Parts: sequence; C-alpha cells; structure tokens
Amino acid sequence: MIEDKKEDIVIVLDFLPNGYALDNRPMHMKTPIVQAIGKLRFVLLELVSKKGIHLQPYEEAYIGEGKRDKIHHIMGRLALDKLSQTARSELEPIIKGIIEKDQKRFIDFFNNAQPLGTRMHQLELLPGLGKKHMWEIIEARKEKPFENFDDIKSRVKLMPDPEKTIIKRILKELSGTEKHKLFVDV
Repeated sequence: MIEDKKEDIVIVLDFLPNGYALDNRPMHMKTPIVQAIGKLRFVLLELVSKKGIHLQPYEEAYIGEGKRDKIHHIMGRLALDKLSQTARSELEPIIKGIIEKDQKRFIDFFNNAQPLGTRMHQLELLPGLGKKHMWEIIEARKEKPFENFDDIKSRVKLMPDPEKTIIKRILKELSGTEKHKLFVDV
C-alpha cells in the first residue's frame, strides 16, 4: 500500500520556538523545533524551522528537494512517545483531516486489499474487522467498487466506521508495534 515516494509536505503538529524544555543548553544554542506528520506516508518528523518563521498546528510545510520556505532542515524521524503533549493531542484530528481530503486513496485500499498469505488478509489488519466483514467487503466490491466511506457502510452490514477504523490502524502503526504496515512508513 505504501508508495515509494518521499514525503514532500508535512502538517505541523506542534511548534516549539525555544526548542525542548528539557534541553539544558544555553538559550542562544537552542533551535526552534517543529514536530510534524507527513501527508503521504504519515511519517513523524522532527524539523528545524528557518530563522524568524513561526508555525502553527495544522499548517503545511514543504520539506522536499529544492528550496524550502519554512523549514531549515530535517533532524530525523520522531517516535510517537517523543511527541509533545500538544502534538499528541493534535495527531488524531490531523490524521482525520488527511484521510478526509484524500478519501479516494483509502477507498482504493478497501477496493484493492489483497491476502497477506493463506490465513490472513490485509482487511483483517484493520481494527474491528474480522473474517466475516472481510468476506462481505470482498463480495460487495466484486459487484461494484466502493465510491466513498458511506458507500462501504451502506453495503457492508454492521461495518464499523471505515474512517475511524483507518485512523485507529494508522495510530497503531505509528506506535511501532505492528508487523505489517498498510499506511505508515516507520
């Protein structure tokens, strides 16, 4: 499911203009820290903003090749447990926003998910989906591909909210405990 593309755009989760509070270096040595999540592969990143740039949660920033207007450099990936309290509280609503804006990508997952082996299917990796839902989804998509989340809910009996299910799966993948990755590149 994860494409071989690099993150170009991130969404700011938190901006720490004076760096981390626990950083014991003198004030003039601290750098402004940006905690962000990638729009494409949901990668959590720690970034340093350019001098004089002040970022807000939900703001998008370009981090790809070439000239960057807001970000000076990428410090590296960030573990879920290293997120600030603000970043943690903004994470789920920002993931929800990404899914809503790019719904087709996640509907395509339901339309194209494949078996992982003889005993497990990609659909079963979604929280709340077992064999019964998996088979109902497979049968329904044979008749006609799903068009949106409401279409899935209306055609699959007792289906948990597909959007919330994907959000839960992304959060589980971000925690680093999942063997199979459907949406996150960790």
